[in-house]
Amino acid sequence: MNRLMGGASLLAITAFTISLPAIAQSADGAENRRLKTVTVTATKRTESAQNIPVTVNALGEQELDQLGVKNFSDYLVQLPGVTAGGSGPGQNTIYIRGLASTTPNLTVAGVAGLAPNVSFYLDEQPLAQPGRNLDVYAADLERVEVLSGPQGTLFGSSSQAGTVRLITNKPSLSGFDAGFKASTAFTDGGEMSNSVEAMLNLPVTDKFALRGVVYTDTQGGYIDNVGGTLSTRESARFRPEGTVRGNGVPVSAQRAGFQAGADLSGVTFVDANNGTIVENDINDTTYQGFRLSGYYEFNPDWDLLIQHSQQTIESDGVFFADPELDDYDIVRFTPEEIEDKFHSTAWTLEGRLGMLEAIYTGAYTERTTDQVVDYSDYLFVGQYLPYYICDYDVTYPTGAAPAGTCYAPDLFVKSHSETKVQTHELRFNTPSENRWRATFGAFYSDLELAERNDFTYPGSTMVQYTDGSVGFAPNYPLTNTEVTGEIGSASPGYFSQPGPFPEGVIFRNDVLRTDEQIGIFGETTFDFTDQLALTLGARYYDVEVDLKGSANSSFFNLFADTDQQVFGTNISFLYGPNGPAEAPDKAATDGVILKATGEWTPTANTLFYATYSEGFRAGLLNRPGGASGPNNYTVPYAVDTDEVKNYEIGWKTELFDNSLRFNGAAFFVDIEGLQTTIFDPSIVNLFFSDNAANAELKGIEGDFTWVPESVDGLTVAGAFSLLDSEITDVLVPTDDVVAGSELAFAPAYQGNLRVRYEWDLERQIAGQNVRAHVMPQMVFSDSSVTDVIEINKMELDGYVTFGATAGITGDNWGAELFATNLTNEYAELSGSFIFDRKRVTPIRPRTIGVRIKYDY
Repeated sequence: MNRLMGGASLLAITAFTISLPAIAQSADGAENRRLKTVTVTATKRTESAQNIPVTVNALGEQELDQLGVKNFSDYLVQLPGVTAGGSGPGQNTIYIRGLASTTPNLTVAGVAGLAPNVSFYLDEQPLAQPGRNLDVYAADLERVEVLSGPQGTLFGSSSQAGTVRLITNKPSLSGFDAGFKASTAFTDGGEMSNSVEAMLNLPVTDKFALRGVVYTDTQGGYIDNVGGTLSTRESARFRPEGTVRGNGVPVSAQRAGFQAGADLSGVTFVDANNGTIVENDINDTTYQGFRLSGYYEFNPDWDLLIQHSQQTIESDGVFFADPELDDYDIVRFTPEEIEDKFHSTAWTLEGRLGMLEAIYTGAYTERTTDQVVDYSDYLFVGQYLPYYICDYDVTYPTGAAPAGTCYAPDLFVKSHSETKVQTHELRFNTPSENRWRATFGAFYSDLELAERNDFTYPGSTMVQYTDGSVGFAPNYPLTNTEVTGEIGSASPGYFSQPGPFPEGVIFRNDVLRTDEQIGIFGETTFDFTDQLALTLGARYYDVEVDLKGSANSSFFNLFADTDQQVFGTNISFLYGPNGPAEAPDKAATDGVILKATGEWTPTANTLFYATYSEGFRAGLLNRPGGASGPNNYTVPYAVDTDEVKNYEIGWKTELFDNSLRFNGAAFFVDIEGLQTTIFDPSIVNLFFSDNAANAELKGIEGDFTWVPESVDGLTVAGAFSLLDSEITDVLVPTDDVVAGSELAFAPAYQGNLRVRYEWDLERQIAGQNVRAHVMPQMVFSDSSVTDVIEINKMELDGYVTFGATAGITGDNWGAELFATNLTNEYAELSGSFIFDRKRVTPIRPRTIGVRIKYDY
C-alpha cells in the first residue's frame, strides 16, 4: 500500500483538499474568471460565506455534479478535516477535526451508543442519531455545508465538533423545470453499478409550487466472502497470558483465558464452515427514495415550505475486509444484510413580525432498521462463549483434562430498531443591515429509540449436559401488564411478547432509549466600525437520556427447578450486580455554553477573526453499570457530558483582482471528559461507555481556489487539514488508555488537489454550443488509529488515490466519462479491532463509468 510521507509532523506537511469552486459564467471574458459568491446559511441567516467569521466549506450543486457525489461516503471524502467511522451504508458516524474516540459497533448502535458529536442536518431538520447517522442520498441538493468547530450556540448538543448540513433545492415559482440524471459504472473485480434520478419543478399557481425528486441507485459489490473454517479452539477462553494480539498488544494476566494452557486433546472441535455461502461481490447496495416539497407564498412577508422524504437502503454482506487475506477478502459464516428505511416530514413557516424575521421549523421522522450480522468474531474475545456451545465437561471438567464436544461457532445477531424523533425550533432575526443585530430562539427535540438484538448461537441447541438435558431451555419473558417496566425492575423489554425466545437465541437486548433536549439560544453582533465587530453567543441546554427494558439471557433455565422459577422467567436488571438502588433515574445534564468572536475587515476582500467557542455532548446510561473489573474499575451507571473549548483564529481573503481565494483557520481544542465506548470482557460481556480521558487538539486548515487570468478556462482548487492530537490525562483506572497517544480517526494530514480545464469546441450539437472539460484530482491522507482504548485499537494506513473526469456539456445537457481510484489503491478508510481481529473498510476499487444529465 502507498504511504505519503508517513509520520510527518504537523508543521512539516502541507496538503490540499476542498471542493472545486463555482465560477461565474458570463459572456464577458474577465468575468468568466471571477470567483462566484458562495451563499450559505451557517449562521441561520442567508449570507456570503466570505462575509461571516465562521469556518465553513461548501460543495455547491455544480461541484456535487462534477464530483459525482451521491451518498454519505462520497461527500465526506471531498471535505477537509472530515473523517468517518463505521462499516457501511446506514452505519457511519461523522468526525470533524479528529475529535473522535472509538469505532461504532452494532451492539451499541442505538440504545447504548454515544450521542454524535457532529450534528447532521437536512435543511433545518437535525438528523443526528445515536450510533448511526441517517445516510441520506444526495439527490437534488443545492449544496453541502460543513461547519468546523463547536457550533453549539446555534445548533445544540451534537454540534460539539461541527455541523454537516445537506441543503436541498426548494420549489420555485419562477417557472417549470425538469431534469434527469443517469450513470453506469464498472468496478475492477466487482459488479456493475447503475443509477437514475429525475426531478420536476411545477409552479401550480403564482403563489404555489411543487418540486419532486425520485431516485434509485444500485451499487455493485466488491468484497468477496472466501472459504474458511473456525472452531472454538480459537476462543479467548483458551488463550494464555502473553499472546500478542494482531494489533501488537499482548494479553495481560487479568485477561488470560480461564482455561489457558488446558490439555484439549480430549475435546472434539466441530468447525464452522462457510462453504455453502462463499460468494464474490457480496456487498451490493440499493438506495431508493423520493422527496416531495410544496411551497406556498401567502403574501410578500409570509411563506410556508413542507417537505416529505422517504428512503430505503437495502444492502447485503459487509464493507470491510481481513487484511490478513488478499485485498477485499473476508471470511463470514452467516449471510448478512441490512434494510434501513426512514420517512420524514418537515415544515418551515417564515415571515415578518414588525422588524423581526420569524422562522418556525419542525420535523417528524421515523426510521426502522433490520439487520443480520455475523457475530462469530466474538469468539476471539468471548471467554464465556465455549460455555454456551460446548459440552459441560469441556468448560467444567471433572477430570484432569476437558473432554467432550465443542460445536460450530457460527454465531449471528438479528437486530431490529425503531426510531421516532420530533424537533421544533422557533427563532427570530433582527434586520441584517442594522449595526446591532441578533438571532435568538428556542429548540426542543424528543427522540425514542427502541432496539432489540437477538444473539443466536446455533450450536447451543445441541449441547449435551451431564444430567441428560439437551440445549438451553426456552425463556418466557413476562408481559408489560405484569411489571412496571421502570429501570431496574423486572422488565420484559420493549418489544418482547409472552413466549419463548426463538430457537438458538441465548441473549436478548430489548431496550427503549429516550433523549429529550431543550435549548434557548442567541447570538448578537455589534459593529463598532465598518471594520471591527464583536459577536457574543450563548445557549442554555437541558438534556435527559433514559433507558427502559432489559438485557436478558436464557441460560439460567438450565438450573431452574420448582423452587427456582425466577431463573425461568429470565429477568435481569438493566444495571449490574449492585442493583438499581445506586443508579440514577436518568442521565441528565444542563448548563450554559458560550461563544465570542471578534472580526476585522480591513478591506472589502479580506476578513480576519478570532473565536472562543464551547461545545458539549450529552451523557448516557450504561446497561452494565456497577460491574467490576481489574484495577478496581467499576462501570459507571451514568456517563457525564464531555465538553470542549475551542480557540480559533481564521482568515478569508480574495486576492489578485478576485482570481485567488484563500481561507483558513488555526485552532486549539481542549477536551474534558472525552466519552468513549469500551469492550473489555474482563470487566463485563457488554459494551459500555465512560469518560476516559482529557485531550487536546491543535491544527491548521485552509482552502484555496485559483482562476488564473493568463489561462482561460483553468481552475485549480485545494486545501489543507493538519492535525496534532494528544491524550493529556487518563480518567479511568486502567492501562488501556495511554497519556500521549493520539485520538481516533485523526490523521496528521489529509487533502486533495484538483485541476479543471474547460474549453469551447468549434462545433455545435443539436444547435447548441458545446464546451469540453477534463478534471484530474488527487485525494490523500496520513495514517490514523481507530480507538483510544489500546486493546480495541488498530492502525489505518495512509493512502493516495487518483481520479479523473472528462466530458462535454451543452446549454442543458452533459455527458461525462469518470474514473475513481485509478491506480487501484487499497485505501483504508475506516476499521475496527474490537473483537481482536483487524477489520478494514477499504475504498471501492478502480471504477470507470459514464454519466449523463439533461435539463428541460
